[in-house]
Amino acid sequence: MKEFIITQIQSQTAMGLFCLVAVFFYIGLITIGGGQVGITIIQQIVVDNLKLLTEEKFFNMVAISESTPGPIGINLATYVGTELYGVFGGLITTFGQVLPSLITIMLIARYFSRFSEKKGVKAAFSTLRPAVSGVIAVAAARIIILALITFTPVFAASDISTWQGGIIVSAVNAAFYLLCLLVLFTTKLHPVFIVAAGAVFGVVFC
Repeated sequence: MKEFIITQIQSQTAMGLFCLVAVFFYIGLITIGGGQVGITIIQQIVVDNLKLLTEEKFFNMVAISESTPGPIGINLATYVGTELYGVFGGLITTFGQVLPSLITIMLIARYFSRFSEKKGVKAAFSTLRPAVSGVIAVAAARIIILALITFTPVFAASDISTWQGGIIVSAVNAAFYLLCLLVLFTTKLHPVFIVAAGAVFGVVFC
């Protein structure tokens, strides 16, 4: 089934488009904790499992989606759909992504007040917070690794002798990253200016 889905999507058939919408419906259904969590889930399904995009291309999409208005999960769904199927693909993958949330929020709005104070519900929400934080941390770590670290062909994670020569850290990127953190935590500069500076930095130095 997995191979069939991959073939249909890559061939850009009508069945492939239906499969892609189903994939994003599933992603929307299991994404709990906001768009940042969606980065990790979309990456695991679209990049790791279905291999529709390379990891580098996907995280370039993440950077663009994070820099543009709107929830990042929806932006990513639109971007991926448009990349594979054009504008129509972007529209209906976006619909597939938001449909589970739309259904869920309508049900919650209708019934949540009846059981929101129950101990089980409160306990569930208290455990969701650290779990969601962990998933967001994974997405952040993968983006940082991709942006700052290059693994040379001789690198083997299982062989410690290759670690020194196999990992190359971009000093320029790392310095810019630390500078951005310093500015964000010590000044009141709006993050949009940091994002804009990052775009200019990438054009000039990368």
